[in-house]
Amino acid sequence: MENKEITHRKITTATRPTKPEEYRDHYYPKTEILGDDEMRITALGTGMPNLRPSQASAAWLVELGNGDTFFFDIGTGCIAGFASTMVSYNRANKVFLSHLHSDHCGDLPALWIGGWVANRATPVYVWGPSGSRPELGTAYFVEHLRKAYTWDIESRHAGGLLQPPSEIIVEEFDYSKTQVVYEENGVTVTAFPAIHILDGPVSFRLDWNGLSFVYSGDTHANRWYVENGQNADVAVHESFITVPQLMEKQGFPEAQAVKIGTEVHTSPEACGEVFAAINPRLAVAYHFFNDWDTAPDIRDALKSTYDGPLVLATDNMVFNVTKEYIKTRMMVAAEDIWPPESAQEAAERDEVMHFGGRGWNYDPDKMSEWLVEGQLHD
Repeated sequence: MENKEITHRKITTATRPTKPEEYRDHYYPKTEILGDDEMRITALGTGMPNLRPSQASAAWLVELGNGDTFFFDIGTGCIAGFASTMVSYNRANKVFLSHLHSDHCGDLPALWIGGWVANRATPVYVWGPSGSRPELGTAYFVEHLRKAYTWDIESRHAGGLLQPPSEIIVEEFDYSKTQVVYEENGVTVTAFPAIHILDGPVSFRLDWNGLSFVYSGDTHANRWYVENGQNADVAVHESFITVPQLMEKQGFPEAQAVKIGTEVHTSPEACGEVFAAINPRLAVAYHFFNDWDTAPDIRDALKSTYDGPLVLATDNMVFNVTKEYIKTRMMVAAEDIWPPESAQEAAERDEVMHFGGRGWNYDPDKMSEWLVEGQLHD
């Protein structure tokens, strides 16, 4: 009964906290109005490439007080967590990809197609790195994603869904340069090289209103993150599980565990060195299964090289960031969620439908006549 009462309150009450003590111990979506000068970061996916119910693959949602919303990576399984945030698909249509491993980009179709079905009225916009060859870049990935979903797209067009939201608009940038890749509405996103197996991976820094969020996908500890992460408000960096844990939990031989845990990815000790070099207000380590028997070893290893403020991330962790404070807590994730939509968003969708879309009419001419004739009812 108590949980139901809390659920009822969280749906019907909205406040704008202005001090740390005014925040509830947990974050209930739709109960707090984001301040004009505030950033909210939600960990949607903090786990490993192999999925489990408690942790999706890499994905972080950043909401700003100016109304903008961004994904940084969109790994497999994360969109279920995104639904729990109750953020409109019309707001969350901008995705920044660090690289093209499935555990960092695998739920892009779920946002793209799922948001379209949920009446998103805009395309999805994707920013991602080039590769050493065209077929290793983000534009190639998205082009072939469209091709793979050809039946899905054509069937939904025939079923009456709007044309504009079926599009993915790609901005591919040179992975080898430190450069601004997005600058709009007071928000700047800078991309810079990362080190991970092949040419192509990058990390990002978002700056807005005097606040900063710095994010690594997969990477070996590198100078570019140190250069661009200086004095970040929130610095998120991968810290893979330890070599003994890779051997025990994943069954890797020692030589392979050493390579994966210390060369392909960032070890906890090396992650701590990066945090120590950039001096963030809050350091956030992720990309490991955060369990009772793994977290202590990872924390100890991180703390052996870094003694500042540190959080070991897990899914549904929320960070409210202002210039005065950072509030860290867990989101109470409602599971039975329908896509949220405001009256304004509905009006915008209807405008697209009438003046730029295809309308709602079902088109049976796209189906073979003998299939149409097989209907039990006209």
